[in-house]
Amino acid sequence: MVAHKRGARILIYSHDTFGLGHLRRCREIAHSLVENRKDLSILILSGSPIIGSFDFRARVDYVRIPGVIKLRNGEYTSLSLHIDLSDMLAIRQSIIRHTADIFEPNLFLVDKEPLGLRGEVRETLRLLRDRGVPLILGLRDVMDEPAQLASEWERKHAIEGISEFYDEIWTYGLPQICEPLAGLDLPESVRHRIIYTGYLKRGLPAPGSLATSVRTEPPKDPYLLVTPGGGGDGEALVDWVLRAYESDRTLPIGALIVLGPFMAPELQSRFLDRVKLLPNIKAITFDSHIETLIEGAVGIVAMGGYNIFCEVLSFDKRALIVPRSKPRREQLIRAERAQELGLVRMLADDGLRDPRTMATALRQLPQQNVPSDIVVPGLLDGLDNVNRRMEHWLTAPKTQQAPLAIRRT
Repeated sequence: MVAHKRGARILIYSHDTFGLGHLRRCREIAHSLVENRKDLSILILSGSPIIGSFDFRARVDYVRIPGVIKLRNGEYTSLSLHIDLSDMLAIRQSIIRHTADIFEPNLFLVDKEPLGLRGEVRETLRLLRDRGVPLILGLRDVMDEPAQLASEWERKHAIEGISEFYDEIWTYGLPQICEPLAGLDLPESVRHRIIYTGYLKRGLPAPGSLATSVRTEPPKDPYLLVTPGGGGDGEALVDWVLRAYESDRTLPIGALIVLGPFMAPELQSRFLDRVKLLPNIKAITFDSHIETLIEGAVGIVAMGGYNIFCEVLSFDKRALIVPRSKPRREQLIRAERAQELGLVRMLADDGLRDPRTMATALRQLPQQNVPSDIVVPGLLDGLDNVNRRMEHWLTAPKTQQAPLAIRRT
């Protein structure tokens, strides 16, 4: 048996009830951290059903916890297993806690949900806090409109959880665009723990990673990339774009549509049938390295989730953002503020979705400014600052890593 020297370890939790956003954000952070510190190993706890479709760098691995999905009425249910939700949550909670107990991380990073799905991370937070492990909460730039978030977090006891457990709150954005917790009644001690990192810069995948990835070759002709993210709520965007091309056959640039792995199969089938009738349109379901497709595109048409916004900025692409406003206004808030700054153009979904309106926007897209025409200091410094803060906590004296309850005395 080969003995390995004990290096630093980080555990990342991502509840991943639906979509790709949380997983892709956590994966990007993990890859950056191991690239900058050679003695570091990272384990990601994720409920994403497609985490196995992504490649991971050396010293980054994952534990797949059983998946759940959020229904339209706001309730959760098991994604694949026919068992009660309470049993499913008990299984998830046990896996999370025992993984943390055995892995013995030097730092625990929780994505978005302060106490995890239905509080499933509380026991793990208490376990690691009592061992003096630094606890970090990571938030995207926009959560929701203040009143909605306040109600949600009150129901989840999120503010009490942050006060009790977390050493720092990393917001992966800038206050010039949004302060996600600004409307909450936070204790001053919690506000002092908020750090704005800037957005997480994206790059092209490492050459060796492409061999095992789910991917497609970019079209040879100029194209617009249309992406509704995971696709579970992207029907309106894809339909609107297709109707624009169907109604105006003179649009000068074709499109590559990435439907998303969570789009319902019957919707995918209907869209693919329509695409076959349009000579300048191509559609695929999924690409685990969509960065390559973004890099080659003339412009991006998207709903405006966190990850695609980071990629638009990182690859300096002209973008038309068509945000959803339900069940959260996150995308709408981000798109409105980014348009005010001149970083993107937004097209509001009025419910009518006139194909001529979309066709005009697609025709104008290649003439827009690129994001780099607007100077926003620190805009893409997110990964550098995450690495800097991570290094601080991994090297801080033990007296600085004591649980919050002890440090306050």
